[in-house]
Parts: sequence; structure tokens; C-alpha cells
Amino acid sequence: MNGIHEVGGSTPPGSTSLRSLRELRLGKPYEPLGRSERKLPRRSSVGTKAGPSLKYVYILQSKVGEHFYIGITTDLRARLAKHNAGNVPHTSKYLPWRLKTYVAFGDHSQAIKFERYLKSPSGRAFSKKRL
Repeated sequence: MNGIHEVGGSTPPGSTSLRSLRELRLGKPYEPLGRSERKLPRRSSVGTKAGPSLKYVYILQSKVGEHFYIGITTDLRARLAKHNAGNVPHTSKYLPWRLKTYVAFGDHSQAIKFERYLKSPSGRAFSKKRL
């Protein structure tokens, strides 16, 4: 058969998948993180003289009921601690909170635009469906 071998499965021979592209780019096999393995970003020298600070747009979910809160911060760990300590009047009624998701931005104006979008009706629908 001219060097062509029949291969079973739905992926044709020679094609690349997203997983194999990640392996090529990262040089190691892709291993997805489970829910319990997701970690908050580590504190770093970002925001010092080395460069601009990251802005985090975050979504909190109350552990009691279906309440959500969307915010923006430069220190995600400290902000979550403030929410759970009851220091934020809007979120103190629905303690405790857990971090549902967050997105990091290098550009402050982009972070503000994304936060405003998530607070809009279409952004709420997007976050409930996709995030």
C-alpha cells in the first residue's frame, strides 16, 4: 500500500490535536488541573519597579445560596480575605465566599472594560454559561 497504513479512530494520521500542540509548545505532556488543584496566582515582583502590576477581574460565589459578586483588584488573596472577613458591606450578608473564577490583565483599562461587561446583562449571561 505504498507505505500508508490503515489507522483506526477518528483522528486521521499526521493530524495534530490541541493537546499535541501544547506538548510541542511546552515540551511536556498536557495535564489538566482538577478543581481542587487550581491555585491563586503567586505574589511576585510584578507591580514593582520591574513592570506594571496585573489587574484581576474576579467572580465570587457565595457558599450559601446563589449569590455572585464581580470585582477588580491587584491583590486577589487580600481581596478575598476582606470579603470573607465581612469588611465589604455588599458581600458581608452572604458569607462565606469562594473564588469562582478570575482573569488577569496587564492593561488596567481592559480590566475595567471587562468588569463592566461582566456586570451588564449580557455579561452576566455569558459568565453563567461560560465561566
